[in-house]
This record gives sequence, structure tokens and C-alpha cells, in this order.
Amino acid sequence: MMDDIDEARDWQGNEVDCTTCKHQPSLATGLCRLKHACVNDRYARRIDRFFNWNPQLADAYVKHPHFEVRAIAAKHASLFLLPPLLDDAEETVRWNAARRLPKRYSLRLRTDPHREVRIRIVPLLDDAELVSMMRDIDYYVRLVIARRVAPLLLARMIGDEEAEVRRVVARRIQHEWLLQMADDPDAAVRLEVAQRLAPHLLARLKNDPDWRVRYEVASRIPVSRLDEMLEDTDSLVREMVQSRLLGESELRRDRLV
Repeated sequence: MMDDIDEARDWQGNEVDCTTCKHQPSLATGLCRLKHACVNDRYARRIDRFFNWNPQLADAYVKHPHFEVRAIAAKHASLFLLPPLLDDAEETVRWNAARRLPKRYSLRLRTDPHREVRIRIVPLLDDAELVSMMRDIDYYVRLVIARRVAPLLLARMIGDEEAEVRRVVARRIQHEWLLQMADDPDAAVRLEVAQRLAPHLLARLKNDPDWRVRYEVASRIPVSRLDEMLEDTDSLVREMVQSRLLGESELRRDRLV
């Protein structure tokens, strides 16, 4: 199957010429093919096929001027050639080298200048190794960490500047820390808190400025505290209160019959 792109040009825009290529003998043996599997082509898919068919040649290409060649060669080259690639100017090269090297090499990429590299190494590291990244300048890196680390460590991220991160923290943090997030400035965070708080602690949020939080409180707070919400400013909250009180009243009546 040929690629949709019906041309073969190198990374500098020149037409690929098999007659000048050192791998020309591979054409006859089927180990390369113009417009399909070629290390000189500028298209990554064709370079990838070439190294899939010829992984033993990758060592010779880890210093190639075209970053796509270096990045794909890093998937197959000897491990002993990979450490220098962690300083490559292209993030794809750095990442492809890091994913194959022992974990101790990945630690230095916690401060990599490219966010995609930092995001990708998170799953490779242990919780203790991620603590220093909880203050990463990029919110999405912090978000990935908030989803990844054990709930025990999330107390360090309660005050994160990004609401989306705090929402994940509120969703996963241990219950004993939830009340510390009850005054969060973002209503969506407080709603996450309300959905997880034990019923006997929900009174803390019965006067929350957001009706969605108060509705959650009204739906789970102990019946003995519902009277305190009968005059809520939101009709849906009042309906929930009245519905629960009516249900409790009918339940008591049935018990007396």
C-alpha cells in the first residue's frame, strides 16, 4: 500500500534519488521502498517503516540533521547511544530516548522546557518523584499529577491556582481534608466537596452562594437540619427540602398505622 502523498522529497525539499542512496541495494531485497519506506524521505510514516524493517541501522542515524529521523531512530538505537539525546533540541527526540532509558534518566525531564515531555513522564515516575512537579508552571501537568498520585499526597495541591486542578483534588483527596476546601472560591470545587462530605458535615455548606451546592446539601443533610433550609432563595432547593420533609412525614405516619 502506497501513501496518499505521491512524491518523495527529503527534509530539505529535494527529490529523493535512490541512485545516490547508500541503501540502494536494499531496494532489491525489499528492505526499503520509494514513497513507502525510506530514511531519506521527509515524511515520518515512511521513516518509521524504514526503521521497522531495518532496526539494526538506527545507531547510524541518532545524529541525523532531520529531527524526525533522530526521533524515530531513538526507538531502535542502542541504549548506550540514547543519553545524549536527552539534550536534543526537539522534544520528540528527548521523549523517545527517555521512554527507553532506565527511570533515573527520566528524572531530569521533570524540568524539561516542553510541557508534553513533562506530561508524558508523569506515568513513569513514583509518587515521591512527582512531588516537585506539583508546582509545575503548566496547569495541565499539575492536572495529570493530581489524577495520578495517591490521595494521601493531594493535600499539597489544595491551594492550586487552577480550579480544574482543585476539582480533581476535591474528587480524590482523603475525606478528612475535604472541609479545608469547603470555602474554595470556585463553585464547581465546592460542589465536588459537597458530593463527598458526610451528611453530618454538610451544614457547613447550607448557605453556600451557589444553588447547586445548596441543592446537594438539601438532598443529603440529616432530616433534623432541613428546617434551616426551608427559606432558601432558590425554588429547586426549597422543593428538595419540602420533598424530603414530606417523605419523612409520610414515613412516620406509616409507622404509626
